[in-house]
This record gives sequence, structure tokens and C-alpha cells, in this order.
Amino acid sequence: MQFKKIGLTAALTAMLSTTALAEEKVLNVYNWSDYVDPAIITAFEKDTGIKVNYDVYDSNEVLEAKLMSGGSGYDVVVPTGAFLERQVKAGIYAEIDRSKLSNYGNLDTVLTEKIARHDPDNKHNVPWAWGTIGLGYNEAMVKERLGADAQLDTLDMIFNPDTAAKLKDCGIAVLDSPAEVVSIALNYLGLDPNSEKKADLKKAKALLSSVRPNIKYFHSSKYISDLASGEICVAVGYNGDILQSQSRAEETKQGHKIGYSIPKEGTLVWFDLMAIPADAPHPEAAHKFINHMLKAESGAGVANFVYYAVANKASEPLLNKDVVGNPGIYPTEEVKATLFTQNAHTAKFDRILTRAWTNVKAGR
Repeated sequence: MQFKKIGLTAALTAMLSTTALAEEKVLNVYNWSDYVDPAIITAFEKDTGIKVNYDVYDSNEVLEAKLMSGGSGYDVVVPTGAFLERQVKAGIYAEIDRSKLSNYGNLDTVLTEKIARHDPDNKHNVPWAWGTIGLGYNEAMVKERLGADAQLDTLDMIFNPDTAAKLKDCGIAVLDSPAEVVSIALNYLGLDPNSEKKADLKKAKALLSSVRPNIKYFHSSKYISDLASGEICVAVGYNGDILQSQSRAEETKQGHKIGYSIPKEGTLVWFDLMAIPADAPHPEAAHKFINHMLKAESGAGVANFVYYAVANKASEPLLNKDVVGNPGIYPTEEVKATLFTQNAHTAKFDRILTRAWTNVKAGR
């Protein structure tokens, strides 16, 4: 009888614990740094009563390592398309339940069709934002070294050793993102940006190694503040980050004029996508958050705050003129034609790529 009583008590405790967990109003989000207006998170917490724990990262590789190890504890993460593509194949994500997303119809179907190349029928993702990787520059500092008629829309500033050497003293920063930077280097060389040929990777590595002495550092977020303060004069970075840097420079009124250009040689267009890990502890809260981000006001809040384009058609009337009218955020059709997307790499190529990237950074 005592055994049965203990068993019943344990069962009741387990039931109560399970209920408590089901009712727990918590959401764990893992997103890129400087990627949301805090007011949007506050509004979600106020509307739902769900407490948001918001952590940040600055590279897809960091996110992937966390997810692949399992038990991350996150409910919503925001990988880039090519990374989501292979993570879906690895069973990392749960399918999105669109019946819980009343605002799903706000999405731009032209863009979702492109995204479906990474995730057929977009079963595991909902777009957060999209953009390009290009050149951020301090106009005065660059022209002082390259001349008043210097071209500011060419990757020669980074990949031409003679040109980059002239900018070394004022500081060049490059994203610490091997998959993206190598793709751009391959395209610059006239090669397939998604090539996995060892010979092509060797050429891209040789190019990057030739300019390594002129690069101050590799980092995927530090350049935002450094460009604004004049600590560096050129950065290969994400368009929204550089436009944030431009805004910060204007606010500080130190005389630094920051520009952004999409390289004339062409560059990578990327899509960052909300996804729910298969082992997410709070999937219901995750769907509520995603639906909140699909509101017209939320989409506009992201674009107006972080200077990235969103795939939310309903947000367009709410966008600031300096956002929707900025070709660095919403490129012209002519420029769009020069952009390419990135395919998911095989695990074998990724290992070779990581070794090559480590050697480039180390100057070997």
C-alpha cells in the first residue's frame, strides 16, 4: 500500500510538473546581433504575457555548432538560407504550423518562392529579413588614399593587393564568414560562387592570402561601431550593419561620412529565416512570436530600425522613405541581376573550407 501511495504521489507530481511546463510563459530566442528594435520584443511580451530571453550571435557557424550539439534550449533561431537548407536535412527543425500564423498572408510570394529553393514549400521557415553583402567605406579616408575619383563600388578595394595596400593604414575589416566571403571571392574571380572544386577553392584562398597582410581583422559585427568611429575605413559586411554604422556616424557628428555600395562585380544576396528547433521547449510560444513578427507593424519596425529589407508586403506602406528609397536596402532591378544566392555546402567541402579559412586568417 505504501508503494502504491508513493507511486501515486510521484505520478501526480509528474503531472503537475508537465502542466507547469506547458503553461510556462517563456520564449528563448537566438538571433543575430543588432537585428531587432527592442520595442518589438516589449510589445510581444505585453501582448502575450510571455517573457522573452533574447541571446545573440554573429555568424552562422556559431549558431550551427549550438544546434548540432543538440539541446540548445532555444525556441526560435534565425539561420541564413543555405545553412537552414542543410540543417533541415539533418532534422534540426520542426515543421511550421501555418494554421497558427494568421499573418502569414502578409509575406511577399515572389521572395518566398526564391527561399523555397532552400526549403521546399517553406515547411520549416518564415522570413525575417534579407539583404546583400557589400562594401562599407569612410568616403573621405578612402579618397584621401585612392584619389578623388576613386571607384567605391568595386571589390578591388579588398581583393586587389595594390589597392588594398593603400588602405591598410586606415583599416580594412572582413566578415568572419568563410562560406560567404569565399563565395564572393570566387565570383570576383569569374568562377562559380557555389563551386566545391578543390582547384577553385585553391584560387580563392590564394586571392585572400595575397591581401591578408592588408586586412586589420575578421569579425562579423565589430565593424559596425569601428566604421562609425573611424577606427577602420573599409569593411566587407552586411548592408544593414553598414547602414546602421552610417546612422551612428551621423548621430555622433564626428565628421565621418559612411557609404555603402553593392559591388559592380556582383555579390551574395541572403535570406535570414525564423525556424523552430525540433527540440524547442516552448513551440506554442515560438509560433506566437513568429506570428507577431509577421504583423505589418513588426516588419516595418525591423526594416526601419536595422536597415534591412523585409519580405513583408503589408509593411511597405509603413516603411520610412530613407529605407524604402535606399538602393542599398531595396536594390534596383538592374543591380538585382548581378546578385547570386548561396547553396548549402556538403559536409566534406565545409571541412576543407574551414581549414582553408583558418590558414588565411593565420596568414599561412
